[in-house]
Amino acid sequence: MSNLKDTLTEEEKLSQFIGKIEAGQKIEVDDWMPEEYRLTLIKLISMHGMSEIMGALPEKEWVPKAPSLHRKLGIMAKVQDEMGHGQLLLRVAEDLLKPYGKTRGDLMDDLFSGKLKFHNVFHMPAPTWGDAGLIGWLVDGAAIITQTDMLGASYGPYARALQRICAEEVFHAQHGEAIIMALAEGTKEQREMVQESVNRWWESLLIFFGPASKDTMGTSKQDVTIKYKIRTKTNEQLRQDFFTKYIPRILSLGLTIPDPTLRYDEEQKLWVYEQPDWNKLKAISKNQGPRSQARLNLRKTSYESNAWVREALSAAIS
Repeated sequence: MSNLKDTLTEEEKLSQFIGKIEAGQKIEVDDWMPEEYRLTLIKLISMHGMSEIMGALPEKEWVPKAPSLHRKLGIMAKVQDEMGHGQLLLRVAEDLLKPYGKTRGDLMDDLFSGKLKFHNVFHMPAPTWGDAGLIGWLVDGAAIITQTDMLGASYGPYARALQRICAEEVFHAQHGEAIIMALAEGTKEQREMVQESVNRWWESLLIFFGPASKDTMGTSKQDVTIKYKIRTKTNEQLRQDFFTKYIPRILSLGLTIPDPTLRYDEEQKLWVYEQPDWNKLKAISKNQGPRSQARLNLRKTSYESNAWVREALSAAIS
């Protein structure tokens, strides 16, 4: 006896699918889903997973240079967590890739070829210990804001993975904040180091959330993710949430923000700020950022030199 779903038209399947997510039910990997939904999830989750892996690299640079054993152990643990997040997310993406006959290996190939992107902030240099702290405090803080917005995502496996990831990211943000607090309360040179890091990363933090509208970059994938209830807020709403949470904290440490136009508009109930240079995001999306090629080469070398591990595991499983 054939399955009832096999007798439904594509329009009827889509109607049932929309009704399910509108009712707050979760879509699972074996459920029918429109191709636009599947492809959106693959792009979002695989980029998220690769960003977790590539995002560990700027902090990995500071493991041997951390100023104390305590700080070294802390940043080592954080790097391990981020790599674990990446593997978890790529496993979620791999399940979605099965109808196309693709695996995690194909995702790595896509990363090296430039087809698969990783987040703009992880193309940037981290030349000081202040940068290592700021990545944990503000970059991970920005990530928490975007990821918690997707805790109720309509795709069940992603929502469940985010539950674990967001819980651990809170500790990462606290780790970064502790570094920044120690430096901000330290010597004149240490306070200047933190200020330089804020100056260096501010524009990247604005770009982190993506353009406010499709007019800025000629694309609007945020509309698709909201339509399918993968997330609830727009890029600009998330950026405003970041401002509200972190601007007072930054200023409370005696730091300044490198934007003389920045202010809170009481009438509009939002932060007014200078728009970043969106051309930088276009360049980074083509792997033309300051550290894009160096980090991709490092990841590729590591992937190729450890191929024997994957081969041994595959042989053991088969």
